[in-house]
Amino acid sequence: MEAIYNYFETIPPAHRSIILVSGIAFFWILEYIIPLFQLKYSKLRHAGINIFFTLTTILVNFPLAFLLLKTSDWTIANNFGILQWLPVMPLWLKVLLGVMILDFISAWLAHWVEHKVKVLWGFHLIHHTDHEVDTTTANRHHPGESVVRFIFTCFGTFVVGAPIAIIMIYQALSVILSQFNHANISLPKKVDEVLSWVIVSPDMHKVHHHYKLPYTDSNYGNIFSIWDRLLGTFMKLPNSEIVYGVDTYPNEQENSDLGALLKIPFKAYKSPEKTDVKSTGQL
Repeated sequence: MEAIYNYFETIPPAHRSIILVSGIAFFWILEYIIPLFQLKYSKLRHAGINIFFTLTTILVNFPLAFLLLKTSDWTIANNFGILQWLPVMPLWLKVLLGVMILDFISAWLAHWVEHKVKVLWGFHLIHHTDHEVDTTTANRHHPGESVVRFIFTCFGTFVVGAPIAIIMIYQALSVILSQFNHANISLPKKVDEVLSWVIVSPDMHKVHHHYKLPYTDSNYGNIFSIWDRLLGTFMKLPNSEIVYGVDTYPNEQENSDLGALLKIPFKAYKSPEKTDVKSTGQL
């Protein structure tokens, strides 16, 4: 554990990129071998749209990364945050607790808030307008949403009092698990169910991408499934009944157009259609 911890404490940016690219490549190949749905679309064109949003996320996060580092350094220097207040514990337990709390604040809570706050839902809509969910969908986030997620990660770092190594371990796991649970792969049902008691499995997260409420407002987790189970947002839906997309934006052609996607947050915020969304819970 100590060797892993030390590696992530000084992980080069190039290695972080390798983790991202390797995850996409691995699950991309796996989707051809054991697909959940036989999706009829141009996989390359679909990936192009989503990889564009991957690049914008990197561009947003790169210049802001120093804020994350400064937040972490401040908590350590001032002995602030949950990990700093707890008694000395084994390193593996410290990492586990840190990653779990970061996962709750930076992923589950951020995701839940995006579904409940009107202006943030407008940015998060881009993620839900994908009608062909696969591993690249994990990276389909509007630049505005990337900023929101970064703010929550900084807040999580502040609350946890997380050393930079734990932040890097969390972010690596977050990337890999997000690609895994979005991947269009079919696992044996029993395997998926067992996994869903610990981590967010593919079948569990696909429910969140069903186009209608209340399923859209369920299964917010990214790494650990415990948060949805504890907070009453865990739901099941047979794969055969899942329809991807979001009912307020049903036009697949527009939802595959980069320019139209970038404008969605501003249309969603101003459009009377959002009133209808509010009445059904998508506020």
